Amino acid sequence: MKFKLENCTTAQITDKINALHEQRGESANGRVFTMLIRTTRDELENALTAVNLASREHPCRIIAIATCACRQDEDTDAPLTAEIRFGADAGAGEVIILYPAGGLLRHLDTLVIPLLVPDVPIMAWWPTEAPEDPSNDQIGRMARSRITDALRSSDPVRTFENVRAHWNPEDTDLSWTRLTIWRSQLAALIGQPPHSPIKSVALRGAEGYLPLELLASWLAWSLKVPVTVHRDPDASNVTGVYVERENGTASLVRTGTDTLQVQEPGRAPQIVPVPHRTLADCLSEEMRRLDPDSIYAAVLQKGWDLIDHDGEGDGGH
Repeated sequence: MKFKLENCTTAQITDKINALHEQRGESANGRVFTMLIRTTRDELENALTAVNLASREHPCRIIAIATCACRQDEDTDAPLTAEIRFGADAGAGEVIILYPAGGLLRHLDTLVIPLLVPDVPIMAWWPTEAPEDPSNDQIGRMARSRITDALRSSDPVRTFENVRAHWNPEDTDLSWTRLTIWRSQLAALIGQPPHSPIKSVALRGAEGYLPLELLASWLAWSLKVPVTVHRDPDASNVTGVYVERENGTASLVRTGTDTLQVQEPGRAPQIVPVPHRTLADCLSEEMRRLDPDSIYAAVLQKGWDLIDHDGEGDGGH
């Protein structure tokens, strides 16, 4: 169900939501948190598709603030247009889409506050372009957890530089979340006996690919060994990790879209299924966490500078 409200107030939006809940015999109190999405009209449906899928595991109220990519005069008075989605169009909760313009853009926090579910945590997500300092953004200040996605921004390097410069314990970036399976597979590989000392690590992957840089930073920080990054302009993701030990080289090498080959010294290679992580998968993981990620914090603060991220083709520690 979709309902469009033209020239409305937040009070009218709340009244409509309450009426819909009464008709359906349900309550908003079952929501585990409120998800705030700050996006553009062009990116809106893609973002809602992902968060609706994730919300089936984590029922929440979704409030999306969608603005036009064109320049808008913030000094003009403009009416508020909104859309409410329920049922099959809203995952396991309800979706409120706000289309602010004019002077409303200067007061997004005031616009959103009356629509929040009382006494539940607030998450904020920027699907593509993120503010320079998310924790001091109008929307970010209200959130217990803030999610950016530098990889999907128009300038991933600059966006991630801002993420690091203004990092807060409540912030995370989906470039890190995309590495969960790689990190778990590498932890299993490194933990296999015999536990001979690790001498160095080499990684291969796409040039300018943030998850590759974060993976290298994590390994350099956690293993305390030299880490080399070989960047391939023809690759599109992480393609291999090679762990040099005293008894030989153990490796994880991508052999297909959904498979990795595990090779350990003295053992036959094994093929391991690695399902592709969708945007909804990454969001669902962050919805489960909510609390600060101490490993991500250590990688940003201590591991990132251990890698030469500007190396062309090759980089090293």
